[in-house]
Amino acid sequence: MTRYEPAIDLDAITAIDVHVHIEVDGHGHASLPGDLADAAAAYFSTDGPNPDLDSVAAYYRERRMAAVVFTVDAEAQLGHAPLSIAEIAEGAARNNDVLIPFGSVDPRRPDALDRARRLIDENGVRGFKFHPTVQGFDPSHEAHFPLYEALQEAGVVALFHTGQTGIGAGLPGGRGLLLGLSNPILLDPVAARFPDLQIIMAHPSVPWQDEALAVATHKHNTWIDLSGWSPKYFPESLVRAANSYLRKRVLFGSDFPLLTPDRWMRDAETAASFKPEAMPGILKDNAARLLGLGR
Repeated sequence: MTRYEPAIDLDAITAIDVHVHIEVDGHGHASLPGDLADAAAAYFSTDGPNPDLDSVAAYYRERRMAAVVFTVDAEAQLGHAPLSIAEIAEGAARNNDVLIPFGSVDPRRPDALDRARRLIDENGVRGFKFHPTVQGFDPSHEAHFPLYEALQEAGVVALFHTGQTGIGAGLPGGRGLLLGLSNPILLDPVAARFPDLQIIMAHPSVPWQDEALAVATHKHNTWIDLSGWSPKYFPESLVRAANSYLRKRVLFGSDFPLLTPDRWMRDAETAASFKPEAMPGILKDNAARLLGLGR
């Protein structure tokens, strides 16, 4: 198996999308159980295709963009086998001109720490995606601190879903998924305890945007990605922060395939009041610095 190493020419791309889901593997296995996938599609008003990894790479290559790709391992909570992270990393290695692989481990697995170390050492993943609501864990609990310690030591990024989610929306009881686990204030003790761990708080953190901004203002090892919402719905406080005091730590993300980079870019141009001088950092430069690209 080929270990991932990036070969991204920053001068040849216009943006780095830091939030791209791989929803299906080459064997046709989906990342979510059918009922959750259908509910998410209804929530986002999309019934478009879920492309495999090589098709995702072609899509971003066509747009002269790079993309951070990942899935979510939530087997303990969902009872559904995840996509192979090793296969995602190997696919990214095949397409290392445009793709950057993040791993995922279910924190509730007894061997989560070992799995994470193997993905870093053997597969070369550059970060890990966590979804506290879908994975069913409190990210601030000390039981997970050894995992964060390993990520900090390896110098890889921890990306956490924050805010509400379309996964489970509309199902009875939201299928038992707890939104409060994705309040970004739960990442404050993580950022405090692990000051060298770079933490991305994914999405406008509705309804906890102020909490996310407070954490990002106080803990400079935290970042905010702008995925999962059209820019025309961004809270004004988030746009103001992206234009000013957080402009070095705000990142472009789409949430592809549920939200496309094409729509994000179109809506950002027409609806969001991003300052022209802030956009190069948001679209590419901040992510390149965070991910250690182009050194």
